[in-house]
Amino acid sequence: MQILERVPRSFVTFGRVLVLAVDALRYIPHRRFPWKEFVRQAWFITSVSMVPTLLVAVPFGVIVSVQVGSISQQVGATSFMGAANGLGVIRQGAPIVVALLLAGAVGSAICADLGARKIRDEIDALETMGLSAVQRLVAPRLAATLLVAVLLCGMVSFTGVVTGYVFNVLVQSGTPGSYVATFAAFAQPADLVLAELKSVIFGGIVAVVASYKGLTASGGPKGVANAVNAAVVLSVVLLFAVNVIITQLYAVLFPQRIA
Repeated sequence: MQILERVPRSFVTFGRVLVLAVDALRYIPHRRFPWKEFVRQAWFITSVSMVPTLLVAVPFGVIVSVQVGSISQQVGATSFMGAANGLGVIRQGAPIVVALLLAGAVGSAICADLGARKIRDEIDALETMGLSAVQRLVAPRLAATLLVAVLLCGMVSFTGVVTGYVFNVLVQSGTPGSYVATFAAFAQPADLVLAELKSVIFGGIVAVVASYKGLTASGGPKGVANAVNAAVVLSVVLLFAVNVIITQLYAVLFPQRIA
């Protein structure tokens, strides 16, 4: 019975999150958009996510290169290392790394901040004064997360590809020319566009879910902690589900060329 009762509540939560996302997006191009808060949040998000993202991107590129190199040697396709490694990093690796770090670092910070404001009645005070909490707090955080997600995805893509190239040449005795040639032959500008699009969508999901959980937190500090945990878990589940959908749509709309 408890499972059956949770199903309608899940749809209600989804609807409220969707409404919050629409409201926040509506306030971003508004002439009274809080630019100072946007800059402050963009710097904060960058400061808490830039170094961890870089530290994860380097070993991630090595891991992809090791796995792809092992499979390539088994099937006798070592000449296609550049294409397999580069496309794997750009198409799937970079957006997933960005999504997980945004959910873990940025989403938890946003949820904790808004949750603390909620239990201190700051959100209710804003509404009492006729000020929109979505416009003042959620919209700038959403816009900042979208911007930083694009930058982080580009950084992870570049770092992962370069790391895979260096590891392949120095450790796996690969040929630099073959690596670059196969990567250039199979990679398309649409691959990077897909990665950036995924990162923007993932960043939006993280920001909206974290904001919703923070604005609905209750029960004191324990309630804020529970909201942060729920925000991170829900964000990760949604990110992987959306990633599967986007990847399948891209495979259908933009089939990989042979050469």
